[in-house]
Amino acid sequence: MPNLSLWEKDSFLSPKDVVIAGSGFVGLWSAYYLKKKYPELSVTIIERGIFPTGASSRNAGFACFGSLTELVADSASMGVEKMLQLASSRYRGIQRIQQLVNKKSIDFSLCGGYEIITDKSNLQPAELLEKIDWINQLLSPLFKTTNVFSLADKKISSFGLGKVNHLISNKLEGYLHPGKLSQALLMKVQSMGVSVITGTDVTGYTRQSNGLTVHTNQDFDLRAGKLLVCTNAFARELLPELEVTPARGQVLVTSPIPGLKIKGTFHYEEGYVYFRNIGDRILIGGARNKAVKEETTAEMITTPFIQGELESFLSNYLLPGISYEVTERWAGIMAMGQEKSPVVKAVSDRIFCAVRMSGMGVALAPIVGEEAADLVAPTF
Repeated sequence: MPNLSLWEKDSFLSPKDVVIAGSGFVGLWSAYYLKKKYPELSVTIIERGIFPTGASSRNAGFACFGSLTELVADSASMGVEKMLQLASSRYRGIQRIQQLVNKKSIDFSLCGGYEIITDKSNLQPAELLEKIDWINQLLSPLFKTTNVFSLADKKISSFGLGKVNHLISNKLEGYLHPGKLSQALLMKVQSMGVSVITGTDVTGYTRQSNGLTVHTNQDFDLRAGKLLVCTNAFARELLPELEVTPARGQVLVTSPIPGLKIKGTFHYEEGYVYFRNIGDRILIGGARNKAVKEETTAEMITTPFIQGELESFLSNYLLPGISYEVTERWAGIMAMGQEKSPVVKAVSDRIFCAVRMSGMGVALAPIVGEEAADLVAPTF
């Protein structure tokens, strides 16, 4: 890097009240709420990539709060109360996105979602209806609506699905373009006075008598009052004590398919497999439950095994007898833990974190970002 000018030092690198590590959805929403509620604060975001490269711009673009079988499984693993708290946060986050960002600009559509129950499952209609009724009763007072989920077996043939026994609809689910949402949020926070430095990695920090020195992999450090870590799966690089585990999610996209019948968002097997249409193409991702150990990694590559599992699912269930080509493949890194609830906390009086979105960063980030802002700012 060439020598820095006086102007650069006095603007981009001037001391800040808050430095945010990570410009993914949580980092951007945190910056938004910091400036909205506390406009006098100076805020800088530091991003290691040219644009966010963890999960925010590499996901499937679902605006969802969980499929039926996922919510049932979460009730068993973390308790009904925590499941409802998490589902409510996701739902409120989706609503906030629609309130703040022009829906057309981010390709948002409340298209309705579905969950498929294949021939490999022993679930019978009576059992499904019982689970649907139970979850609907739990969600109704939180979402202010009835019959969120319903059995929609009559629609199976209209989607051209193969080997699918049952279909569960979700009237409150949608999709969006995560890259366009990232751009919209970035422009929003910059218009509010947030500075963003890309291509720079936060490598550590040193406490000073009146703040912090935030170290980077470039030829400069930044002085800050506080540091908010929003690097999700990579947070342990700065805060090794956190209970955060990286989990790779792989995705592929098909070539255009003439007369594609699949429209909307779909889940399978507690959400471990998910797919949607992008115009007349299909995006499908997940299947990490088929190789949990191998996919517990921060290595951002696709693998023949998982990609093969996704293609097999495509051929057997989604496009039986239909030829297609794969035009795009990529991977993103999510953050998981022993439970699905995000970690939003003060690590010390000057170090904070908002991480571990458990694959639901699109929906959770608006809520988590506001929580993080309210945690960081009042102690100035």
